[in-house]
Amino acid sequence: MSKTSFDQMLGASSCKQLKAGDILVDSGDVPSKIYMLNKGVMRSFVRLESGKEVTKSLFLPITILASFDALLNESPSNSIYEALTDCDIYILEYFQFKALCESNIEILGFYAKFLETLICEKDKKHIELLTMGGKARYLNLRKMIPNIDNLIPQYQIAKYLSITPVQLSRIRAKL
Repeated sequence: MSKTSFDQMLGASSCKQLKAGDILVDSGDVPSKIYMLNKGVMRSFVRLESGKEVTKSLFLPITILASFDALLNESPSNSIYEALTDCDIYILEYFQFKALCESNIEILGFYAKFLETLICEKDKKHIELLTMGGKARYLNLRKMIPNIDNLIPQYQIAKYLSITPVQLSRIRAKL
């Protein structure tokens, strides 16, 4: 994407700072915005009726995030988006972004590429959960985010991997 197109997107955005633990989108919110994480680490998760939290995704800088199902269907979000560290984010109204896509082919191409990447990432995580053990998933996560152990607490890593903190501790001890 050209600098002109990127600046056009940036110009339509506002900036916000979040503290660790801040909730950006809560379960039940009907979202109208998309976000780009500029600094920090965030996660999306669902809270089960039992109160247990299941982390769906971790987000690192220069990642676009939103509760896309809720956004596209104009319905309440099932997911919660939380800052795990202090974060800087850009905020853009979704329908304003869609208008930019209609008027700028580069932004539309960027959006298409982003959606393709998102589909591939979700498919990869789904396959990992179905076919790999906790140790292999942890090692893959460390390849993707080499300093993950220094960024967020162990229990958050365990939630993302769908294992218990005790299981993660045992895996780390054997490495």
